[in-house]
Amino acid sequence: MTENEILSILMSMRDSSYAEFTSRLIPNIDSSTVIGIRTPQLRALARKIAHEDISGFLEALPHRYFEENQLHAFLISGMKDYENALQHVRDFLPYVDNWATCDQMSVKVFRKHTGGLEKEIRGWLKSGHTYTVRYGIGCLMSMYLNELFKPEQMELVLAVESNEYYVNMMKAWYFATALAKQYDSAVKILEENRLDAWTHNKTIQKGVESFRLNDEQKAYIRTLKRSTAD
Repeated sequence: MTENEILSILMSMRDSSYAEFTSRLIPNIDSSTVIGIRTPQLRALARKIAHEDISGFLEALPHRYFEENQLHAFLISGMKDYENALQHVRDFLPYVDNWATCDQMSVKVFRKHTGGLEKEIRGWLKSGHTYTVRYGIGCLMSMYLNELFKPEQMELVLAVESNEYYVNMMKAWYFATALAKQYDSAVKILEENRLDAWTHNKTIQKGVESFRLNDEQKAYIRTLKRSTAD
């Protein structure tokens, strides 16, 4: 299917009122590029066309519309071959321009190849591109905070320095999740003030809001809150 054929399908699914809602959630993208299609519909479309020849669509980068990017992410997420999926992620990441597309590109086959993927993640974290960096941190958060956890992975995230809100928010999300899954290692980062004050306090906020920390842990991390003047 060509890009124009897929775009025609997307336009037929348009919901103007939902486009307004979506635009409010993702304020950094041009509202005129939002068609207005709910995520379950886009996921269903991705499953429907995944077995067709979609190479023309996947190669037509950059896309104009937010929903084209979303569909692109969902198509990659469902790919079964690791090397193929990885190459498509490499090709697509430089064009990802919002948190939703970044965070919803969850490639299932990556979980079977975490050893090789970790090396790739190191490159993403050094890319300097906001959503490539965010994606790399997100991968470490979703796949490497359980039995695959190694302290040096936290060091990789700590080494990311950025003034970008969407990078620092993901750093906070990573460390808040780490508090739930690797508490001793994560709380030490807070105790040693190794994060900038904003990310440090946002980590604590997210940790306190989490159902995965107990009351004692929440009470303690509250005591670690810093002045934003630090």
